[in-house]
Amino acid sequence: MQTKTEQSLGIKIGLEVHIQLTALKTKLFCGCDTDYRTAPPNTHTCPICLGLPGSLPVVNEKAVEYIVKIALALNCKIIDREVRFFRKNYFYPDLPKNFQITMYDRAGGFPVAVNGIVNVNGRNIRIRRVHLEEDPGKLSYPGTIETSTYVFVDYNRSGITLVEIVTEPDIKSPKEARLFLQKLRAIIETLEVADFRLEGSLRCDANISLKGGERVEVKNISSYKDVERALNYEILRQKTALTKKEKIEHETRHWDEVRRVTYSSRIKEMEHEYRYFNEADIPALIFTKDIIKKATKEMPELPDQRKKRFIQEYDLPPYDAGVLTSNKHLADIFENCVQLYPHPKTVSNWLMTDFLRYIGEHELEIEEVPITPEMIAKMLKLIDQGTISGKIAKKILKEMLSTGKDPEKIIEEQGLTKIHDKKEIEKICKKVFSENPKAVKDAKKDKKAINYLVGKIMEKTKGRADPEITQKIVRKKLEENREKSK
Repeated sequence: MQTKTEQSLGIKIGLEVHIQLTALKTKLFCGCDTDYRTAPPNTHTCPICLGLPGSLPVVNEKAVEYIVKIALALNCKIIDREVRFFRKNYFYPDLPKNFQITMYDRAGGFPVAVNGIVNVNGRNIRIRRVHLEEDPGKLSYPGTIETSTYVFVDYNRSGITLVEIVTEPDIKSPKEARLFLQKLRAIIETLEVADFRLEGSLRCDANISLKGGERVEVKNISSYKDVERALNYEILRQKTALTKKEKIEHETRHWDEVRRVTYSSRIKEMEHEYRYFNEADIPALIFTKDIIKKATKEMPELPDQRKKRFIQEYDLPPYDAGVLTSNKHLADIFENCVQLYPHPKTVSNWLMTDFLRYIGEHELEIEEVPITPEMIAKMLKLIDQGTISGKIAKKILKEMLSTGKDPEKIIEEQGLTKIHDKKEIEKICKKVFSENPKAVKDAKKDKKAINYLVGKIMEKTKGRADPEITQKIVRKKLEENREKSK
């Protein structure tokens, strides 16, 4: 997982992951609608989420159910004593009441759960704690945060339920940080408590240090891809500074996803500066055995369990099963496709290569592409029937992923049916032989050179010529040429 260079730098990375529980219909402490993203600013607010005098927060019961399931899914130990909310005090425009209601693991406070484990490619990443808190409002800066002279504040997001998942500094590289977040996403999506397609549903702060330097926190990272980019940038910045004998400040930096750089925001606050104290307006939460037992019964099949089943039920190699279950939507496509086309390894091969390559090249989410398992299964059946070749199928798959068109419709529109007519292939073969006399001469001596002539025929037919028939015709023509030369 770590390169030799990364090992020599003594990299330590810990993540603080904030996930909005978007499946909830109301906020954490009030009844305001959580569907705020397309609403005008400051229209999904009330005295409670604005912290007006006399308002009293009430905990969303469904949020408590969800965090118990998340804790179980992360192999955490759920705290078996009173869990209280605290006030985290800091003055910032996105907090209308000048404090955030959160949980605290000191001064007599406890998070919901501790000591979890997430396995990433055979390595255990320890989870320090899992707790609930409210989301602050959203700040918008005209221009950039560094140049803007004023700021817009929208409190629609204020009070939305957040789950914070904090890891130990076990992560050894930016790539492993990305893989951890991908695994975490697969787990959370399986629980169906969050939709990561929604803007702001996942945000991450990354703490990173190099041997000989101070810990730096990088905030404002909104995707697992940007986590890897931000950490790579920060490693290079810190490495360069240490080489020049410059001091690495213990500070908070922000990630600019447009310029792809981090920039200094403020000197890192110490915990005592937040002046945590107990939120007296909210009673303690008690996670009884009955609550945990109920949540355990309702747990779905998690990614690691699904991986084991894919290996056993579909006879897939562990690598294939791991890739397919790394994303819930990908695993769903695979299983639905296999129901229609019962050849698991073939389906796996297509999804893991051409399908994922297209997703990566176009920086898409799997659920964004307009393709269905039915379309993929139909395409694979057309290959088996001899209607199209594997090469043509690659072209058809790209078109399906781009347009959502049915494979038969694409074949009809673009004339992509495989050519089986021997006379038509012989005619093209004759032309290729006349245009490539040297290749014909070489092919008479070296059987490997035959592939060049076959390739030329496939090129002229845009991959539509039947490969088996083409091979036979080329060999027959070469044999005829040999007889004429005697």
